[in-house]
Amino acid sequence: MSTNPLANDPMFPSNTVPDLSSPAPAISRLAGASPALVRPLCLLAGLAALLAPALWNGFAVIFYDTGGYVQAALEMRLIPGRSLVYGLFLQAASLNWWSLWGPVLAQALATLWLVYLLLRCHGLPAGPPALALWAIGLAGLTGISWYSAQLMPDILVPLVVLTLWLLALHWPRLRRPEQAGLIGLALLGLLSHMSCLALALGLLAVILVARVATRRWPITIAVVPPVAVVLAALLLMPLAHLTLTGTAGYTPGGPTFLFGRLVQDGIVQRWLAEHCPVPGIQLCDLQHRLPATADEFLWTGQSPFQDLGGWQGGAEPELKRLTVAAVTAYPGMTLWTTGRSTAQQLVKVATGDALDEGHFDSRGYLLAHLPHLAPSFMAARQQQEAVSRDLFATLNLVHVPVALASVAGLLPLTLWFLRHRRHDLAALAVFVFLALAGNAFICGALSNPHDRYQSRLVWLAPLVAGMAVAAWRQHRPGSRLPATAA
Repeated sequence: MSTNPLANDPMFPSNTVPDLSSPAPAISRLAGASPALVRPLCLLAGLAALLAPALWNGFAVIFYDTGGYVQAALEMRLIPGRSLVYGLFLQAASLNWWSLWGPVLAQALATLWLVYLLLRCHGLPAGPPALALWAIGLAGLTGISWYSAQLMPDILVPLVVLTLWLLALHWPRLRRPEQAGLIGLALLGLLSHMSCLALALGLLAVILVARVATRRWPITIAVVPPVAVVLAALLLMPLAHLTLTGTAGYTPGGPTFLFGRLVQDGIVQRWLAEHCPVPGIQLCDLQHRLPATADEFLWTGQSPFQDLGGWQGGAEPELKRLTVAAVTAYPGMTLWTTGRSTAQQLVKVATGDALDEGHFDSRGYLLAHLPHLAPSFMAARQQQEAVSRDLFATLNLVHVPVALASVAGLLPLTLWFLRHRRHDLAALAVFVFLALAGNAFICGALSNPHDRYQSRLVWLAPLVAGMAVAAWRQHRPGSRLPATAA
C-alpha cells in the first residue's frame, strides 16, 4: 500500500503525484548510506541549517527583549511588550530553565514541520532529502535561521501565517494529529506576540473575502478552523492572564509604540506647539525634550517618557489622550506618514537588526536569575562581541536582494500560476503578499519601521518562489503544470 499522502488526492493526477516517502536516489548514492540512515541524517541537516547561528554562537541567540520574556515567566506578571505566554514557553521548552537550547530546537522543529506540510499539501517533494535542501537553501538565502535560533517569538509570526494558510486551504488533507498540531502552534504564536494577533485578524478578513471571490476557482477554503483558532486566542489571552496574574487583558504596551511613531513623524510635536498649555497634559512642559526618534523616546533614560512614569504604566493615560487628539487634529498628516512608514517597512528586510549590540539588560537579568547558565552563556560569541555588523553586511549582500526580488515577484508569479491552472499556488502567492503588506502596516505604521519586523517573515516570499521552481521542475519545460481540481 502506498504511504504517499497525496496518492488518492483528486487535486493531483496519479501520474504527477511525487513520491514523498522515499528519499531521492541521487542523495542516497552521494551519502553512501542506506535509506534508513539517509532519512534521519537529512532531517538533522535541515535542523542544523535552521539552528546554524546558535550552533556557531555556542548558545541560543538573544535580543534586547529576551530577558523581559524570562522575567515575565519567573515573576508571573504582565510586562509591556513582553508576552507572558512566550515566557512560559521558554520555561517549558527549556525544561524549567535547564537548557535554553530547548526553545530554539522546538522553534526549528516547528519551522521545518510547517515547510514540510506546505510542500506536501501542494504536491511538491517533501521527503527528508528534499526538506533538508529546502532548509539549507532558505538558511543560506534568507535570515530564517537567525529567527528560529533566537530566544524571541519573532519566528512565530511567519509560522502563524503558514498555519492559517494550511488550516484554511488544506484542512481536509491533514491528518488529525497534524490538525491538532497546527491549532496548538497557531495558538502559541497568537498568544506570544500582539502583532501576530493583529496580523491574524487581517488574514482572517482575507480568508473570508477569498471564500467569496474564488468560488469559481477549483479550490476549497475552510473558514471555520482559522476563525475558531483566532477567536480562541482572543478569548484565551485575557483569561490566561487573569488566571496567572490576577489581571485580565492583553499584553500591555501597544498604544505606547504608536505614540512613539507619532513622535518620530513630528505629529505630537506639532500638536503640543499649537495647543499647549493644556490642563492635565504634562508633556506641554516637557516638549522641548522630545527626541527625534521613537526608539529614543521609548528607551532612553533622558526621555520625557520616563518623567511621565515610563513603562510602569503611569504614562499611558496621557499618551492615549494625546494620540487621539493629534490624529484627530491632523488626519491628512497622519494618513501620509502612515503610508510612508508602511512603505518603508515593506522594504526594510535586512538580517541582523541590533543583534550585534550589547543587550545588557537581557544579559544582566539572565546572569542574575539563571546563574547556572552563566559559563556557556558568557562564552558565546554574541557575548564576546564577535557578532559584528560586518558579518551581517556580508550576509545581506545575498539576503536583501533575494528578499526584495522575491516580494516583487509574488504578484507576477500569481499570474504565472493562474496561466498554468495552479490556483492553489496562485492563492498562496497572494496570501503571502498580503501577509507581508499587513505586517508592514502593523509594525511600520503602528510602531515604527525596523528591519527586524519585516525580515522575520520575508523569507516566506523566497519560499513561494522556490515552490514555483519546484513545480516547474516536476514537468518538462513547455508542458502545463497539473491543474488543480475541485
